[in-house]
Amino acid sequence: MQTYKCVGCGYKFQNKRKEHCLINQLVRQYIWQRQTYSDLAGKYRRSGKWVQRKLDKNKINPVVKISQREVVVVADTTFFSHSSALVAFREPNTKKNIWWKETSGEKTEYYRFGKENLEKNGFAIKAVVLDGRTGIRDVFKGIPAQMCHFHQKKIVNKHLTTRPKLPAAQELRMIAKNIPHSNEEALNKELNNWFLKWHEFLKQKTTDPQTGRWFYTHKRIRSAYRSLIINLPYLYTFQRYPELNIPNTTNSLDGFFNRLKSLLNVHHGLNPKRRYQMIVKIMTGRT
Repeated sequence: MQTYKCVGCGYKFQNKRKEHCLINQLVRQYIWQRQTYSDLAGKYRRSGKWVQRKLDKNKINPVVKISQREVVVVADTTFFSHSSALVAFREPNTKKNIWWKETSGEKTEYYRFGKENLEKNGFAIKAVVLDGRTGIRDVFKGIPAQMCHFHQKKIVNKHLTTRPKLPAAQELRMIAKNIPHSNEEALNKELNNWFLKWHEFLKQKTTDPQTGRWFYTHKRIRSAYRSLIINLPYLYTFQRYPELNIPNTTNSLDGFFNRLKSLLNVHHGLNPKRRYQMIVKIMTGRT
């Protein structure tokens, strides 16, 4: 850093504006260009500790500037480990993250806190896109809720697998696979026809010879069907409110989570404070 000296009084000083520009440049290279401490230290002919001190001087501002007050919210949680997660709300049309919080898991209370926080700051949530987790829809009661098509198909695949052997499971999986290209009335008709065809098959029971207790033989198929029936009223909300421009998946946020993790994974071993500083920079898109 260049040092200056006043010829009159002998006072020595440095150009603070240049230091500010230098810090922004270091942050930009560290986060967006995926440079490590050692990379930057070699580039600027300094030590890794010097780079670290400069990066620590960079101030974080978690406030997102968005003029739009009526928003559609895509809400989801991503996990960094079993006990570390990030809950985020994203406006898919403006492609901006409007609220987030580091948490220990995916709980209803965090979504409620995020909703209250947005409303307290003057935002009006016109619709919400969710992954279908139990209880979270109740947080947004009274607000049009869209169930993510990708997550619905994933739920069906979890119960039936991607290559089911039984004809009933194969037919049900094909119905689920066609969800994005259908509508509520057509899907409801297909599910009713499927159930009428296979309802006797679904009633089949198996008795445990040791305990004498019975259970449904095809409980996985029953679970897949039940998930489709329960989520049916929320699968085509985007068609009922075309003026709101609601996406039918949480892809906007899922794609951002993938980018967030790829940037964070370059810098393993960050302490919680430095990692949160980096998350704020990525979430706001700032240097």
